[in-house]
Amino acid sequence: MLSFKRIMAVCLMVLISNVYANLVLAKVDGPAVFWKFSFWGKRRAFTEGAETLAQRLSEETDGKFKLKIFYGAQLSKAKENLDGLKANSFEMAAFCNFYHPGKNPGLMVLTLPFLPMGDFDKDAKIRHAVYDHPIVKGQLAKWNAMLYMTSNLPQYEFLGKGKPPTSLSDFKGMRVRAGGGVGSAMEILGATRQTVPASEVYTLISRGAVDAVSFPYTYAHVSYKIHEVADWFTSNMSPGTSDCPYVINKTSYDKLPTQYQDLLAKLRPEALASVKVAYKKADDKNLPMFRSKLIEVKYDKKTLAEFRKAAGKPVWDAWVAANKDKFDAQALVDLVFETAK
Repeated sequence: MLSFKRIMAVCLMVLISNVYANLVLAKVDGPAVFWKFSFWGKRRAFTEGAETLAQRLSEETDGKFKLKIFYGAQLSKAKENLDGLKANSFEMAAFCNFYHPGKNPGLMVLTLPFLPMGDFDKDAKIRHAVYDHPIVKGQLAKWNAMLYMTSNLPQYEFLGKGKPPTSLSDFKGMRVRAGGGVGSAMEILGATRQTVPASEVYTLISRGAVDAVSFPYTYAHVSYKIHEVADWFTSNMSPGTSDCPYVINKTSYDKLPTQYQDLLAKLRPEALASVKVAYKKADDKNLPMFRSKLIEVKYDKKTLAEFRKAAGKPVWDAWVAANKDKFDAQALVDLVFETAK
């Protein structure tokens, strides 16, 4: 016969098990919601955060919150995703800030060359700090958009066709696809920059209309098959990056019940973590392939130091001066460096 203490212990274990099971099985209840997410290109490391978000929203709501991802610019061209959000054509989208600097001038701070970036977790904190700044939030609000999550693009490198630029002076006269501050840095080297959507680059370089292409290294080069038409790649230039965040249509967000808004915030770290894993997986696969097929260009420390001196602070200062009458650009530069500490 069981003692009273043993009976109580068994009851307590059953109670704990039931509570745990309910917590595990707990779902976020709410109305049926269908959201569309506008991307260009195809599924790749950059989009894995959205894929994870879509899956987890469905799981946490028993399929009531559905997020459908549209690739290949089915809903909108890459440069027009902010316009689509403003027109309430879809509920979420990605966009790259350097596609249209005039639409998101404050966010262009994240394209400046040689910022104190390069570590995934630190970069994410810097970018989200910029997203939360009133200047940036206000500018995006004009497009009925609110910034949700960074895609945390890695540092850029170049893949190119023709003679490898074994010294930085070899970029003089080259036609390069480079946006934002990276483009400004390349102009200092004497290159001619071209800002075109990623989906158009393969055709341009294969036809000889562009000599070199800067993309987040290494995943984006492979996503757009640049390695198939390139002869060489740089591996340690690290001139900077750009910012291509995930954004939400503000009207649609405001219509969500509070529990769904909370769920979006809760799932953000998980979505970001999946991007980190995807970038690492891509590098582990792509870098050996690059080295087996293409000429690797590496610059010595002295050369890189000279490049950073010429294209670092001078470009930041020029950006601040160009925007001083529009918004407090210096405050955004300071925010980047303060957050980096």
